[in-house]
Formats: sequence, C-alpha cells, structure tokens
Amino acid sequence: MAKTALIVDDSLTFRQMVAMALSDAKFTVIEACNGQEALDKLAGARVDVIISDVNMPVMDGITFVKQARARPQLKSTPIILLTTESQTEMKQQGKAAGATGWIVKPFKAAQLVQVVTDLLP
Repeated sequence: MAKTALIVDDSLTFRQMVAMALSDAKFTVIEACNGQEALDKLAGARVDVIISDVNMPVMDGITFVKQARARPQLKSTPIILLTTESQTEMKQQGKAAGATGWIVKPFKAAQLVQVVTDLLP
C-alpha cells in the first residue's frame, strides 16, 4: 500500500518539486498552499508524513504544526519543516511546536526522500 504525504507550501514550484520527488518514490501526494488549507484537507484524509514550509500566508508552518499536533490522529505523524529559514531560534520554535525534522531549502530530492523514508515505519 502506497504511503501518503501532505505537502504544504505557498510556492507552487516547491510543491511540484517535492511532489515529483515523492511521487517518484511511490508516495501518493496531497497538496495544500497554506496551513489552514492543510488542516481542512487533513479532516478527511489519512497521511503518513507531512512536509510543510514555515513562511506562508493565512497560517504559517509553526502554527500549522501546533494545530496538527493537537489532533489525536496526528500526534505521531512525522512532520518535516522544509524552509529557507536556518536560524537556530526558528528551528527551536519548530521543535517546540512538534516538528519531527527540519530541512533547509534548496534541497536535494534524494535527501528529502531518504529523510522521509527513514522517519516512516
């Protein structure tokens, strides 16, 4: 059974790049352009991993992670923040919110797939 990934990023280009990398690794991909849209899509879906940007309109990635972690079905779902942010303070905020990992853009597709695969059972 294919694993499902939710990609959350306001940049269509980055969503497409991540989707292509994960689709090539046999993932089913769901996309959202901000944290609120992602939460709405999660209401009716089961996902195995979430990859989210930090800086987005409507709802940023840190707020999204906090709200996702408040949902019982997402307590143990790996959430990776994929962002241009690299400051230690921002990474600490992500970890405190419940993020599982942090990858700085630009990224290599193989690296992303490896991280995602390593986080899944």
